[in-house]
Amino acid sequence: MQQEYALAVNNRTQLESQLKENTEVKKEFEIIKEDANIYKLIGPVLVKQDHQEAKQNVQKRIEYITGEIKRFEKLIKELEEKQDKKKMEIVKLEAVHQQQMKAQQ
Repeated sequence: MQQEYALAVNNRTQLESQLKENTEVKKEFEIIKEDANIYKLIGPVLVKQDHQEAKQNVQKRIEYITGEIKRFEKLIKELEEKQDKKKMEIVKLEAVHQQQMKAQQ
C-alpha cells in the first residue's frame, strides 16, 4: 500500500511539473504575434505548426493534465484513508494484545 501511495504521489508531482510547463507555453503564446513561426519538436525534427492549432493543443494538454492531477489526488486521498484505517486496526490489536498479556499475569 505504501508503494502504491508513493507511486501516486510521484505521478502527481510529474503531472504538476508538466502542467507548469504547459502553462508557461500558454503564456508565451499570448505574448507572441499571430504571424510568428511556431515549431513543434517531433523526434529529432522541428515541424512548423499553425499558431491556432498549437494554442489549442496546449490548452487540451492543460485540460488533460488537470484532470489527471485530480484523479491522482483522489487516489492519494483514498490511499491515505486506507492507511489510517490500517493504523487504527493495528492500534486496536496492540491494545487487545496488551490486555491479554495483563490478564495472563
